[in-house]
Amino acid sequence: MLTVASINVNGIRAAFRKGIEGWLDSAAPDVVLVQEVRADQQIAADLFGPAWRVVTVPCRLKGRAGVAIAVKADAPVLSSRDYLYEGESDVDSGRWVELTLDTADGNGNACPFTLVSAYLHSGELDTPKQEQKMAYLAKVGPRLEQLQGACVVAGDFNVVRSEFDIKNWKPNHNKRSGVLDSEIAYLDGWMSGRWHDLTRTKLGEGVRAPYTWWSFRGRAFDNDAGWRIDYQMVTDEALALAGPTRVDRASGHDSRWSDHAPLVATYSLSYR
Repeated sequence: MLTVASINVNGIRAAFRKGIEGWLDSAAPDVVLVQEVRADQQIAADLFGPAWRVVTVPCRLKGRAGVAIAVKADAPVLSSRDYLYEGESDVDSGRWVELTLDTADGNGNACPFTLVSAYLHSGELDTPKQEQKMAYLAKVGPRLEQLQGACVVAGDFNVVRSEFDIKNWKPNHNKRSGVLDSEIAYLDGWMSGRWHDLTRTKLGEGVRAPYTWWSFRGRAFDNDAGWRIDYQMVTDEALALAGPTRVDRASGHDSRWSDHAPLVATYSLSYR
């Protein structure tokens, strides 16, 4: 079994300073898909240490975005890709990284496993940031069509899908970025065919899902006033291999090392 975790660290240096290492030790993931790294390749590699192999794609705009994939140092890597689309703009850089591992299924058959760490724009209603977000969302679909086999696209998508994915739906619906029907339509479109929302698939429809993000402001975390904006989106082939999923919610506000919580899933695969 391979354990895959996705987490927006809200700055990787801050996350390590605040205690992410304790979670890495206890959760023992084989793969960590990281968003909002805000650091370069060397810094991220040094923080994870020699036990890990880290592929980092920083944003060309300093102090923003950045994605990474960390795998154990002995993991067999077949290929990688550090962009969503050719000729990415500066504001779109550092938001998409792919890594394909040489893995086998439970019968020992070759089953390459492609993992993507994605950090989609947060947006801001009625500003250029929202225009950038919508333009980026439009570019995700074509890449999803190209990806084949067992694939997981995971990360902070910055969009909830329904009233069952946010504590306060009515005050936010179509009034705030991340809860707009125009954004939700993209996610629903992606996950209406061979791609699946793993958390939703495991839970079933019409069930409140565990949240993955809570504001640091006020008592949002204590009151569980959260949003589910982090996903593991899987192909048919990966869904067939997927086991239990969970959100590693911190025990309390003071023990949080990010405003997000890790989304963790297991897959019936082993390295070749």
